[in-house]
Amino acid sequence: QMQLVESGGGLVQAGGSLRLSCAASGRTFSNYVVGWFRQAPGKEREFVATISRGGGYTNYADSVKGRFTISRDNAKNTVYLQMNSLKPEDTAVYYCAADGSGNVWTSISPMKYDYWGQGTQVTVSS
Repeated sequence: QMQLVESGGGLVQAGGSLRLSCAASGRTFSNYVVGWFRQAPGKEREFVATISRGGGYTNYADSVKGRFTISRDNAKNTVYLQMNSLKPEDTAVYYCAADGSGNVWTSISPMKYDYWGQGTQVTVSS
């Protein structure tokens, strides 16, 4: 089993920034592709970004490209999501997830993931 714990969410004004963290334990973290997803009320969970096992490859949803940056520190078993130029439409619960078998381009569906965190709320006010 792998445990994932997100942190760093909160309330921010439009145009502001937040950095989310996802701390992992229980498995060899560097064996997993890690993704960030988000879910707004009444909507399906959607892909935000993925990062490869070594951190050299990343993939982003078009809606966040150029504003969000995913990174990881395998020595700390942690993945980050730096979110800049936030918009009200970025408001959602943000989840990190770990996939043991895919890559950053194939692991864009929530169905691909083996482990999930509990989520952290991000609210962007206009």
